[in-house]
Order: sequence, then structure tokens, then C-alpha cells
Amino acid sequence: MSETAGISTGIAARYATAVFEIAKEGKAIKSLESDVAALDSAIAESSDLRTLLTSPLYSREEQSAAMTAVAQKMALSDTTSNVLALLASKRRLFVLPQLLAVLEGMLADERGEVTAEVTTAKKLTKTQADKLAKTLKAQMGNDVTIKETVDESIIGGLIVKVGSKMIDTSIASKLNALQNTMKEVG
Repeated sequence: MSETAGISTGIAARYATAVFEIAKEGKAIKSLESDVAALDSAIAESSDLRTLLTSPLYSREEQSAAMTAVAQKMALSDTTSNVLALLASKRRLFVLPQLLAVLEGMLADERGEVTAEVTTAKKLTKTQADKLAKTLKAQMGNDVTIKETVDESIIGGLIVKVGSKMIDTSIASKLNALQNTMKEVG
């Protein structure tokens, strides 16, 4: 991890903790959940928003005005809108993706859920995702939310990460292991 990424994560964790505590005290966890999901999908879908978050070309005022407009358009809660305004005024909008990731983890913990990051070669069907979630729930003892990523380079199989545990059944890793074994023999 680069030093900048570590700093961003640290900043994001402090802001996320504060936002989560404010939402919990105000009994606004549900609205925080919907705000986090909405912002997460907006960042994923909008290259303009991603540029606004990371580009040094925008002034504080431009970033503040844009984030205020985004918050109003998305009908975000006051808490989330205030955090976005604060991040813009401090020129820390670049930490928003990490902040959302930390908040997602905190919200999942609050619900008693565990998030499994699953990488597949092809998108899982609803049946496959449900079966995987059921299997992981039996192993973990908690409800499991699947966050799926498609990466065709793994050829087939799955890579499942839950917390610090990782299960790699991808064909690409098996081929690499076979290649390494053959190098040792020859």
C-alpha cells in the first residue's frame, strides 16, 4: 500500500466513525445506508463525479457548489450532505470512496452481516449467488452480503475474500501453481 493510500484510509476512517456515530445517535442508520448506497453507485456510474472528487483543477468553491447540488439532487440526508460539504471545504473529497467503503463495513457490522468479495470469470446467476451466500453463511455464522466483481482473466472458478480469509479456486491460480511445480521438477 502506498503512503498516500494509507493516509486516505486513515482520514476516511476518522470521518466514517464520526458520521456513523452521528447517524446512530440520531437513529438515522437507515437513511445513512441508503445515502451510502446511492453515493457508491453514483461514483461508479459517473466519470464526471469521479473527476470532481480527485481533480485539483476544481476550487473549493466549485467542489462545494457541485457537492451541494449532488446532495440536493440525490435527496441525501442532512448528515450526509453536511459531511460532503465539510469534505469539499477541507479539499478532502478524494477520500469519499474510502469513506463509503468504511461506512459500508460499519453498517454491515451493525446489521450482523459479513461482506464477501467474490471475483468470478462470468457474472453469477441469482441462484448461484444465493447458493454461495447460503454456503458462506453456514461457514461464517453470519448473514453474508456478496460484492461481486467480474474478471475474465481468472478463466473460471471463484476467488472469495471474507475479512482476512481468501479462497482462490480460480483456474488461473491452478495453472500458475502447475507451472511453478513443473519449473521445480525440470
